Amino acid sequence: MKITVFNGSPKADRGNTHVIAEAFLEGAREAGAEGETVFIAKKKIKPCTGCYTCWMKTPGKCAHQDDMEELIGKFISSDIVVFATPLYVDNVTGLMKNFMDRLIPIADPHWERDENGESRHLRRYEKPTRFAVISNCGFPEQSHFQVLRLYFRRVARNLSGAVIAEIYRGGGAILTSSEPSLKPFIESYRQLVRKAGKEVAERLALSAETTAQLERPLVPVGNFADEYMRRANERCDEILSKLDTKPGGK
Repeated sequence: MKITVFNGSPKADRGNTHVIAEAFLEGAREAGAEGETVFIAKKKIKPCTGCYTCWMKTPGKCAHQDDMEELIGKFISSDIVVFATPLYVDNVTGLMKNFMDRLIPIADPHWERDENGESRHLRRYEKPTRFAVISNCGFPEQSHFQVLRLYFRRVARNLSGAVIAEIYRGGGAILTSSEPSLKPFIESYRQLVRKAGKEVAERLALSAETTAQLERPLVPVGNFADEYMRRANERCDEILSKLDTKPGGK
């Protein structure tokens, strides 16, 4: 089984998203899967211009000459594709959206109706049909992922597939914190995500128990959101206090 993570974080391997995705692939590899991460930030990807060349003139091949030809090859050879992105303005990053727009060549221009009677484009390739989503955000509540939960289900439907796993992490800034008191919680979460990766590779699904555990606060305290917010505000004040805010200051 081949699992490919497409990481849309501008921070690439330095971001909180990578901490989660890396642990997920560790678990999947433990179950025997082949895993690879593609950092979109390190690739040259031009924006889609809606020219329809990939549908009509050169079916399956974009008019742009950039790294997407290689990435589409990785995409369609994967058994499971993982979309990994930090939350930007309640959605995916611009890097991820640009990458996803350029996946249009994998579809056939002809239309069909899905099992619910809704129209969509035909598939051009056999794979992938299974998708997973990994995301984190700075805010502590899990409610901030409402848009992504719906968005990727719609994307999977349009690609004639299904979302088989979702890992959303509020308070994601903790994952790259160097504060000693947080290390045990970070490691505990990494082990949970590794378990999730192993389950997906073995069962093509997450257990109800693991799903529930993934939704719990990163630090198990009753007022996690309030405490997180308090510390975030203190950190903002600390940074701002070091700046010269006088008129004309630099």
